[in-house]
Amino acid sequence: MKNASTGPRAGSSTDPTGPNRTGRAVSREVLADHVYAELLASLMDGRLVPGAVVSIDGTARELDVSPTPVREALARLEHTGMVRRVALKGYRVAPVFTQEDFAELMEARLAIEPVNARLASERINQDGLAELGQAVEDLKSAPRGPSFAEFKDYLEADERFHQLIARQTGNQFMEAAYSALGGQVQRFRLFGGVGITDAEHAIAEHEAVLAAVATGDPDKAAAAMADHIRKVRSRAIADAPES
Repeated sequence: MKNASTGPRAGSSTDPTGPNRTGRAVSREVLADHVYAELLASLMDGRLVPGAVVSIDGTARELDVSPTPVREALARLEHTGMVRRVALKGYRVAPVFTQEDFAELMEARLAIEPVNARLASERINQDGLAELGQAVEDLKSAPRGPSFAEFKDYLEADERFHQLIARQTGNQFMEAAYSALGGQVQRFRLFGGVGITDAEHAIAEHEAVLAAVATGDPDKAAAAMADHIRKVRSRAIADAPES
């Protein structure tokens, strides 16, 4: 597949219908996770470019797997907004966010996440605070190089922090509303090749949100989250392509 992932080949041992070289069957879930990781790295590093066709059969051949885990991985990526399914044509890489796209996403985040922080501050327990604190520590220690392999742990910790706050609302619908945004939150970083450029600002803002949530004051928690989202919006729009 042209522009497909250039990561290490999975090898025939990843065939979920047969044993690998150690004689142990590879689970379908593990195999789908591997394909997902390979495709995500290709997207984040720009080896799969906007508008490119992502061939299920071609990807399966390149990674030496059956088409099934490729379909499953692409379905997951579709939820993030990074690829789009086109009727009768398969999957294509989504276009890069424009300033207008990102402004709309931030508008949605501002509608959802300050409310999540408000509710979480009223309902969170010590275990929840410890999990949020760990996410912030993981942000601080994560690499921030230009390749996805170097900044994926940072993105994971960032997403985990916001997902944990949504979970601590104790409201299944608020958590679902945040989850519906999926990987759209990170799409503005696609194809830039510059890695994480705002880490120091973002870490300080996450610390401020954590401190506000820990006070149990819902107004402070909501204000800290809204401030973080607005600052992320300002930094990201400056780097986004024109409409």
